[in-house]
Amino acid sequence: MSGELRAVLFDMDGTLVDTEGMWWQACAAVAAESGLELTEADVGHVLGRPVEYVAAHLVRRASSAAPDVSALPGGADAVERVGARLTDAFAERIAGGVTPLPGAIRLLDDLGAGGVPAALVSASPRRIVDMVLQTVGAERFTLVVAAEDTARGKPLPDPYLRAAAELGVDPGECVAVEDSPTGLAAARAAGCRVVSVAGGMAREGVLAVDGLEKVDLPLLRQLASGQRSIG
Repeated sequence: MSGELRAVLFDMDGTLVDTEGMWWQACAAVAAESGLELTEADVGHVLGRPVEYVAAHLVRRASSAAPDVSALPGGADAVERVGARLTDAFAERIAGGVTPLPGAIRLLDDLGAGGVPAALVSASPRRIVDMVLQTVGAERFTLVVAAEDTARGKPLPDPYLRAAAELGVDPGECVAVEDSPTGLAAARAAGCRVVSVAGGMAREGVLAVDGLEKVDLPLLRQLASGQRSIG
């Protein structure tokens, strides 16, 4: 489907704000509490994933290192406890403020001036999202979808489908802006047109650019109308 740009759906961490490094540090610190060290093999299980997924991943790794699950923090409630610890560790790191990525505020303000709704679609818990919005500005978003708002998170399409439904638009009339393979998969599965701001992540159905500075309202409208080819 092509036509008018009805909404732009933004990922948060690593897309609008420079927090992915903080999230990795938080995960590494919590992993170290169980004697684990994060490696390159953990990247796909950490970046762009909901807290519950990462917690389950760390618990599985710890369980394989120490099969006695009762020895893990929280015993049978290990995943829930590790998830809470991850959120606390992340919150501690962003409490001092976060840095919007270049072009983020300008693009959000241009969308507002152009009458195009912007939604935040994040895998982070609402507590974290609310902290980040103190810097980015909650008033810049028509809608916010956080991790708790869908039963299933990225890379499944549920968060993007939820955002489109609440905005009353078809996902095909939306452009999603993402930075991780997990998020790109979710947005594509939802039927959105997709921009990757990570650079070097071109793939079928995705327009890859080197940062939000390369994204503007005319480009997004071209994508929605089909005038600009992707992937």
